[in-house]
Amino acid sequence: MAELLPTRAPRLLIATALAVGLLLALRPAAARAESASADQVCDPLADYYLGMEDYPAAIRRHNVVIRNHPDNALAYYHLGFALGMTGDHRQELADYQKAVDLGLDDWRLFLDMGLLYLKQARNEDALAVLRLAELLGPYHPETHFNLGLAYERLGMYGDARQETLWSLKLDPKQIDARNQLGVIYAEQGDFARAHDEWTALANADPQYQPARTNLAILERIERGDAKRPPRLAGLAQAP
Repeated sequence: MAELLPTRAPRLLIATALAVGLLLALRPAAARAESASADQVCDPLADYYLGMEDYPAAIRRHNVVIRNHPDNALAYYHLGFALGMTGDHRQELADYQKAVDLGLDDWRLFLDMGLLYLKQARNEDALAVLRLAELLGPYHPETHFNLGLAYERLGMYGDARQETLWSLKLDPKQIDARNQLGVIYAEQGDFARAHDEWTALANADPQYQPARTNLAILERIERGDAKRPPRLAGLAQAP
């Protein structure tokens, strides 16, 4: 039986207040007065290169756009994304922050910042910006899923479970989210629910290796063949 989602109204009010405060703190005073226009556009050619995954060309063109329009927050965001795809994560983050400073309120910007922080194991920073991504894009399953990852990595399993359930409510077909829900159940000691999630995944898609790996680990623990390690290290999670 599927777990029911708890009411989130009190938590949402608190999280919203915290997120709004963080958003203001991330920006210099001059940029707080007027956010980037919701209909701000970048450059068609620059974005064509980005869409075609020609990242060197996208970087060159976005740099031209920024030289000509240094207040174009969207161009900084796109430039940061392209740089990140080439491995320059230091400058990627700097350009994301510049887009924030210029007033860009785009859930995808804060999601990408959060993904970068998660990759760098800066989990508290990831949590802060992913809360903003969720606030600005509450109907996008990826905001909830990645916020759940940040909570899980910080050992906040109740919040992690709730965000993962919300993500699955928005898109029930996410196999990585379903697997991650099993991980959270196992870390909370709810082995029965973890077993049910992974068994259902393995039966639905026998080629989905994370569920099979996690079932094998869980079955060894349940048989007593292996000790339960701290935070169940070794479970296959989302990349």
